[in-house]
Amino acid sequence: MRTILLTLLATISVSAAEPLVFVTAFASGEKAGIHAFGFDSEKGTLKPLKRTTGVQSPFFIALSPDRRFLYSIDEFGGKDNFVAAFAIEGRGGDLRALNRQNSRGKAACFVDVDPTGKSVLVANYSSGNVTSLPVKADGSLGEASSFFQHSGSGGDPKRQAGPKAHCFVVSPDGKHALAADLGIDKVMIYTLDAATAKLAPNAAQPFAKLTPGSGPRHLVFHPGGKLVYVINELANTITVFDWNAADGTLKEKQTIATLPANFTGKSYTADLKITPDGKLLYGTNRGHDSLASYRIAEDGTLTLLAIDPSGGKGPQNLLITPDGRWLLCANMPGNNIVVFKIDSASGGITPQGDPVEVPMASCIRWSPES
Repeated sequence: MRTILLTLLATISVSAAEPLVFVTAFASGEKAGIHAFGFDSEKGTLKPLKRTTGVQSPFFIALSPDRRFLYSIDEFGGKDNFVAAFAIEGRGGDLRALNRQNSRGKAACFVDVDPTGKSVLVANYSSGNVTSLPVKADGSLGEASSFFQHSGSGGDPKRQAGPKAHCFVVSPDGKHALAADLGIDKVMIYTLDAATAKLAPNAAQPFAKLTPGSGPRHLVFHPGGKLVYVINELANTITVFDWNAADGTLKEKQTIATLPANFTGKSYTADLKITPDGKLLYGTNRGHDSLASYRIAEDGTLTLLAIDPSGGKGPQNLLITPDGRWLLCANMPGNNIVVFKIDSASGGITPQGDPVEVPMASCIRWSPES
């Protein structure tokens, strides 16, 4: 009996230690919510745990560095857009609502947290502006402490008549924040005082300009801290920049396509992620419905390895697990999450098991085991 009890306790302990994966359902009404899954790191499988309601059209989410709090876009596209704060309780995927604050813009579409957990940054797409919100000791949000309105236009008169801030990412050292603005073909560069959640335009270089008509959407810092990769929605390309963390400046060094040369249909990129070892990069193609895989050279430049099916329609967001073994893809109009196994030697990806259904799966975030 004692042996059986110890075995049972060990099983429960292993189960409880599984990392959590949070996925947003970018929908309104009864289908809206934030889904929590347990992730089996050996098998690469997702187990449904909990669905949190009370948020509408939660397009994007971010977790605090200590994984105690989750911040979500709330009411994307509504009259007023908000950022909602939740406390993550236990390992069952339970979220307890704390409060929410106005994003001070329209179509809030991206949220990030600085490395200290004291500042939350928001990009507002339709209104083309960015804001910062202070985080209180209990994880709740204060009112916006900084607001910056972008201006200008881009190379595509239909999609780029005005600013469209699409992401706002804090640098690894927490001293700067970069906003990819699809509407003006720029990456805006800000300094950040995390303690006060105050932003200011970067004096050394307030922005980096991309080729007209590029439509920069998302960006990611290389784990080495000296490179930035920007995926361009309209041009279906990825642009590589050298990043000088000391003064917050970008210098373009390469732009490479995400689609096959012979593709003639309509497609738009969405997201990109890098493996923790900094050797592989993956980007999404919506329309072609594929994932482009790249090898990252020592100098940061990219070489295309393959373009594989995403396992669903409209690949929207990616997550790579901290061990670099698994890639998760949210196919938003495809209403699913697909898990791929990464071959670290070749960079190849292989679907693992059946897709997991999530209505309008939009954003995926990881919370490691306790």
